[in-house]
Amino acid sequence: MSAGVARAAVIGSGAWGTTFACLLAEAGTPTVVWARRPEIAEEINAGTNERYVPDCRLPPDVRATTDIHRAVDGAGLVVVAVPSQSARGVLRPLGGALDEGALAVSLMKGVETGTGLRMSEVLAEVLDLPAERVAVVSGPNLADEIAARQPTATVVAAQDEAVAARVATLCATPAFRPYTNTDVLGVELSGAVKNVIALAVGAAAGCGFGDNSKATIITRGLVEITRLGLALGARPETFAGLAGMGDLVATCSSPLSRNQTFGRRLGEGMSVEQAAAASRGVAEGARSARAVLDLATAHGVEMPITAGIVAVVEGTATVTEVNDALLARPRKAEGVHARPTGGRRR
Repeated sequence: MSAGVARAAVIGSGAWGTTFACLLAEAGTPTVVWARRPEIAEEINAGTNERYVPDCRLPPDVRATTDIHRAVDGAGLVVVAVPSQSARGVLRPLGGALDEGALAVSLMKGVETGTGLRMSEVLAEVLDLPAERVAVVSGPNLADEIAARQPTATVVAAQDEAVAARVATLCATPAFRPYTNTDVLGVELSGAVKNVIALAVGAAAGCGFGDNSKATIITRGLVEITRLGLALGARPETFAGLAGMGDLVATCSSPLSRNQTFGRRLGEGMSVEQAAAASRGVAEGARSARAVLDLATAHGVEMPITAGIVAVVEGTATVTEVNDALLARPRKAEGVHARPTGGRRR
């Protein structure tokens, strides 16, 4: 399977979508970005996207359009980087429209509300593609740092190792090192749930709690991610890797993380609506928390931190009440496996 494609498309002109388009162009593939707003497309065509990727000059091989069909026409690689809960609506016009043999790549990190589908599953369903032609990219991918060409690694996951290797080759640059993985389930769950845990870490910081508290949430959050993944059939080693622990640490620790910042604002006393209004982009954890919890409940997996964030986001508890409830939980031995909550097991 040849790695090269004549052209790539990126659906989504936010920070990560624009940055990934730059990676593809730098690695040698001309890339067209689909932008919903004409002013963003015009600015990208002029060489910048200051709202989402400030102080970054875009490569000349990155262009933009507001016509989604024009964006994907002739593209051998179609990358999707829109908010996870919007993906189905955005992609619906493209059902069956991708070129024969084209690969689809999800940069999204979420679980679809209502269906419980992971983003690769949404892409396969809506774009009418076999699952083996869909890949995902996940890991410690803070867009601002990557756009500044700071060194980082990531994971490209696909059912077919050859597909993962092809996508990895297309986005590899001297500062961006992709590893491959065939555990799509584990990689995607890690990316979705770490956003929820980052909200909790941010909320703790907003309450004035220090590093002990944050480290506790990160560590027990990794337990929750691993519990759910193992219940669904993911491989345990995925959660100790870049897509698991790596992405969790970066998202929970960095002020560049929208989810951590959103959670901090909640901890400082903002409402969900106020925190959303103050954010530069979408905090995926707030939108996916309920879907993650529903998935866990359906499979009998206990996720108390996730349940607490759902309560805060849905307005049934305050951050202080959730913190008190977590500390009051019965003491037990440390470990990943826990007593089921009563849902069905896999």
